[in-house]
This record gives sequence, C-alpha cells and structure tokens, in this order.
Amino acid sequence: MSSALKLALNRQMNRLGGGDGPFATAVDGLYLMRATDATLPAPRIYRPALCIVAQGAKQVMLGESTFNYREGQALVIGLELPVLGRVVQASAEQPFLGLNLDLDVQVMRDVLAQLDPPPHPGPDASGVFVGHLGEALSDCVLRLLRLLDTPEAIPVIQPGIMREICYWLLTGPNAGEVCKIALPNGPTERIAGAIHQLREDITRAVRIDTLAAAANMSPSTFHQHFKTLTSMTPLQYQKQLRLLEARRLMLAGEANASGAAYQVGYESASQFSREYARMFGTPPKRDVAVARLSPAI
Repeated sequence: MSSALKLALNRQMNRLGGGDGPFATAVDGLYLMRATDATLPAPRIYRPALCIVAQGAKQVMLGESTFNYREGQALVIGLELPVLGRVVQASAEQPFLGLNLDLDVQVMRDVLAQLDPPPHPGPDASGVFVGHLGEALSDCVLRLLRLLDTPEAIPVIQPGIMREICYWLLTGPNAGEVCKIALPNGPTERIAGAIHQLREDITRAVRIDTLAAAANMSPSTFHQHFKTLTSMTPLQYQKQLRLLEARRLMLAGEANASGAAYQVGYESASQFSREYARMFGTPPKRDVAVARLSPAI
C-alpha cells in the first residue's frame, strides 16, 4: 500500500481531532477510520460503498457470510445492507487505517453508459466482494484526501474524482461484479427497490408476494436473488433492520429496551431481548452501555 495514502489518512485525522474513531469529512459520504486496537463487532447499515484498508485488517459479517480484507484491499458493497464490522488487526505502533466512501449509483450508471464495450456482468453472487486496490484507484483516493485541504475546491473537483473512481471500478479486474450495481433494471436494482420498501416501514409484516411484485419477479425468483445478494432471507433482513433501529433509539436515549422493542414492531419485549442478544452477543442494556464507550469503526 502507498505510504502516501497512509500519511494522508493520518494527517487528515489529526487535523480532525486525532485519536481513534471514525471521522466525518467535508466530502459528503467520505469517512476516515483509525484504531489502535482490535474492536468488538459493531453493527451498522452500509449503503453502496467502497471501503478501503490502508493498514491493518478488518472483518465484515453479512448474514451467513464473512469477508476479510486487509492492507491494499477494498470491500465493495453494492446495495443497502445491515452488517457487523470489526477491526481485527491494529496496534499503537501500526494502527488500523481505512476509509469508507459512499458510491453514487447514478454516477456509476452514467459512467457505465459511456463504456464501449461495457463490462460483462458476472454470475449471480453476493452484493459484497473484496478486491485489490490498484494504483489508479489508489491515486484517485489520495487526491480526494488531499482535496480536504482546500474545502472551497470540493464542490468543483470532487464530482470529477468520483466519476474517475467509478471508471476504474468499472474497468478493473472486478468490473463484472461492479457493473451489476449500476445495471438499469438488473437484479441488484430490483432487490434494492424491495429493500427500500422494507425500510419504509420496518413494523409491517413481510409479504414475499408484495415484495416480489415490486421487484417484477416471481416469488421464487425474488427469494433466490434476495438470498444471493444479501446472504439472508427477507424476514431475516427485516429482523436485522428492526434490531439495528432499536439499538439506534437506545443509543440516542430516545427509548429504553421495551420502548424500542415496541417502536420497531415487536409485540413481546422478551422475544426482542432474546433476538437482540443473539444478534449482538449481549442483552440490550449491557450492549448499549458498552457501545457508548466504544466508537463504531
């Protein structure tokens, strides 16, 4: 991995206050991360994103699947997904350094439309994959980080860098996977539409027929594509959404455990506590107390 990228990450995080933790930046959708020790699994919902490790290693768990990526590698997430992520390699001498950059699907679609010939979509696979960060992509990310030094230039220059990032993703060794994110009316876009419906009202009971109709698929085809892309069933997906929202409510101090349970659609507080502990490894009250002391990376 380029030492220039590591230096740029450290310098920008020091400018933003230093220490460990995620750092929001003046570039919309760009978050920087540093950790001097391994972290506990932290839940969050990822939107389509490029997640890069410049030093150390990280692990992301999606449903029944686990993805490990380390220095010089990137995790690409193609649709909105609830995951558990944790830093698995970090120390005070060599801290974990990384960044997450949201991807604009419309920008990616515009770039894809200009490619001749366009990349050929690969076989159906998970909406998440790990690839190596090439020199061209690394250079784009470095320029994006340096752009933080001149905030007034961000609105002018950032759109061009983002288009270039999309170009290298769509012409690189994983282009067959990346292009499925942007294909109009492809399975990823259709499942993303169904996911949007699930998120619109997480308290509503899951109806496969309704979601399949919204995705313009038969129920069996919809279920197959949903499970392939998300590594979980629609019911499992909704359960994770509910638990993540309940956790957010508790962390924000907007509800206690029983109040959060009912707000996200549970009729039984005891069932909520059991399923919460199964997902997060500890009961709600204890998990929230620990989470308030540890930044999510």
